Amino acid sequence: MTLLAGFLDVLLRGVGLVAFSIAAGGVAFLSLLQAGKAGPSPLEARARARSLRLVVAAALTLAATTAVGLGLKPWALASPDGRWPILDFLATEYAVAGVLRIAAAALLAGLAAGLARRPRARHEVVILALPAAALVGASAWASHSLARLDGRLVLMALDVLHRTAAALWVGGLVHLLAFWLAWKRERTDALGLAVLRRFSRMAVGAVLVLLAAGLSQTVLYVGSIGGLFGTGYGIMVVSKVVLLALALLLGGWNNVLVRRLGAGAGELPPSRVRWLVETEIGVVVAVLLAAASLTSLPPAIDVREDRATLSEVAARFQPRVPRLSSPPITELLATAAPITEASAPRQPAEYAWSEYNHHTAGLFVLAMGLLASFERGRRRSWARHWPLLLFGLAAFMFVRNDPRAWPLGPAGFWETLLLPDVLQHRISVALVVALGAVEWLVRAGRLRSARWAYVFPLLCLAGGALLLTHSHAMFNLKAEFLTEVAHTPLGVLGVVLGCSRWLQLRLPPPDNRLPGHVWAAAMVIMGLILTFYREG
Repeated sequence: MTLLAGFLDVLLRGVGLVAFSIAAGGVAFLSLLQAGKAGPSPLEARARARSLRLVVAAALTLAATTAVGLGLKPWALASPDGRWPILDFLATEYAVAGVLRIAAAALLAGLAAGLARRPRARHEVVILALPAAALVGASAWASHSLARLDGRLVLMALDVLHRTAAALWVGGLVHLLAFWLAWKRERTDALGLAVLRRFSRMAVGAVLVLLAAGLSQTVLYVGSIGGLFGTGYGIMVVSKVVLLALALLLGGWNNVLVRRLGAGAGELPPSRVRWLVETEIGVVVAVLLAAASLTSLPPAIDVREDRATLSEVAARFQPRVPRLSSPPITELLATAAPITEASAPRQPAEYAWSEYNHHTAGLFVLAMGLLASFERGRRRSWARHWPLLLFGLAAFMFVRNDPRAWPLGPAGFWETLLLPDVLQHRISVALVVALGAVEWLVRAGRLRSARWAYVFPLLCLAGGALLLTHSHAMFNLKAEFLTEVAHTPLGVLGVVLGCSRWLQLRLPPPDNRLPGHVWAAAMVIMGLILTFYREG
């Protein structure tokens, strides 16, 4: 139960971070709509209503995820006789901060809902900014900075700056996309270009603050190169940096396009601005999920005994001949602890079983990546059927992922779903099946609507995000980290694959050629990482 509660807590934190950004960032975006306007235009009224509805939905989502997350803590801390320490937990600073966050989110939702039913008020941004500021403060109060003995105020101040800047950028992007949907009906309204330029300036400032605060936090929480590459916390920071660099690349591209737009009121920006915003949103949501994973890990600076060396990490990525044989299931069941004993030390047969699984899956993925690359050439239409390999991969994963559970092991199917690693494996199998079915039907021309093609990049993004939150419960932090260190680049590559495929579908030729090569290359690299994966 404790392990499942921890896994669900990370997912809830991830959803909560996205909701927080949309709610708090929406308040700032409303100020962009009002800047320099003597009276509301039809476009502003429509965009304002959309943003306020988004703020309401996001604030309520944040309140709900926070409430459920608080409820998981007593469940995870329950005594063997089933008693939940509810009163003791509510007396902690963490619980108080959570209750305040729920109250601030509910107040923000109520105020935004009330304003949405009325014409624009003169000071409505100020009215909404007060609960939004309380929301930022309460969120920072429940961060890692709360547990620090030294420099707590400085760390909390950095966390406030980091969260505020992220909300202005990430949440603003979501509201900008909603604004675009309103703007496309009012192409003659000069407010459209003005809002794009105002947001571009705000985003640049927010990113600069985000980078400065994030760099300071990294120095204080990680402390050294060894902590950056030898701990789970450090590797998640690295994954955030890589994804953030990708998001900044997309944002910079969009910024250049916005700057090149003419000053005429009747000029509509090219659609690629919207498409880049869509892709940028996908990347930054993955960044927020990676940030949520950090909350479940101890800061790298506190991990000393269980820190892996750089040579140990490098050894995990050293190429070698794939394992093409697996230990018999009887040997594994005879030596391994029951699946419910997640903290038991792993046995050699378990390592060998897992390596065989990863290597075989890698050969599947590598073959699909190569076929996807061949598909782009002439007289290679047969290669478009590469998604069918996903069904074989899904069947292999379903049988082999958890050998101590059904269908190979003694543990039942439903009871093992309470274990977080098994649950994540089952979800992964479902994603692979969905990917194979939809993508093959799209490439075979069996689905008429072009919208079905977007299922593949969306599921790749979901799979990448799932890998960034994936965890193996083990008996020490070092063993857990060395097992998962190869999963983090796979998660990042899944995000890259999904975003580049999305751009390939959205951009017109020849601009979509590069994204097409990128996602196929990402799949090949994922296959190589899995093929050379080592665990023991």
